[in-house]
Amino acid sequence: MSTPTFRKGLRPGLYAITDSTLLPDDALLPAVEAALRGGAVLVQYREKHLPRTDRLRQATRLNERCQAYQVPLIINDDPELARACGAAGVHLGQEDGSVADARRLLGDDLIIGATCHGRLDLAERARDEGADYLAFGRFFPSSTKPGAPPANPDILRQAAPLGLPRTAIGGVTVDNGEPLIRAGADLLAVVGGLFGGTPEQVEERARAFTRRFADHHPFFNL
Repeated sequence: MSTPTFRKGLRPGLYAITDSTLLPDDALLPAVEAALRGGAVLVQYREKHLPRTDRLRQATRLNERCQAYQVPLIINDDPELARACGAAGVHLGQEDGSVADARRLLGDDLIIGATCHGRLDLAERARDEGADYLAFGRFFPSSTKPGAPPANPDILRQAAPLGLPRTAIGGVTVDNGEPLIRAGADLLAVVGGLFGGTPEQVEERARAFTRRFADHHPFFNL
């Protein structure tokens, strides 16, 4: 198995992604902190509807919490917001501008992740433009992105020679995440399979994901 290059604070494990339908304003920080206590190694702030001032306020507070746990905060789709709140980086979908443009804006030190669906050509292009990790999916039906094209777990194996951490996303739960780790996922990006319910429930789910990585990811404890 190829060893991916983990850099800029990236490491294998649970990638927690927020969603305002599951996490209203007063629940956002407690839920994310619960995920961090449970072992989340990466957090993404995903909010498309609030005014920019509210998004900046939430992202700044989240970044403070993530920094306390030495976990990178990634901003979904918005390099300018990532820079404004001091986040560790940005995640870009295929419709959100190029990795190369984001790299020019953010510099070499910040993390850039790229959605690649189930396509190796998109992954190769993202790698060539300077991405730090690659996201594939959806692997299972997803309420967050029900229209996203499906992906086969084989893409995780095919992308191994690219040498970047591979993220699996789309309907991922504690129960179905293990085969994706075995197929080569270095990160499991989870929304509904993590958030919802009490902070105690979120923390326990995060711990369960962390145990899956401890048991099945070859580089988790390196």
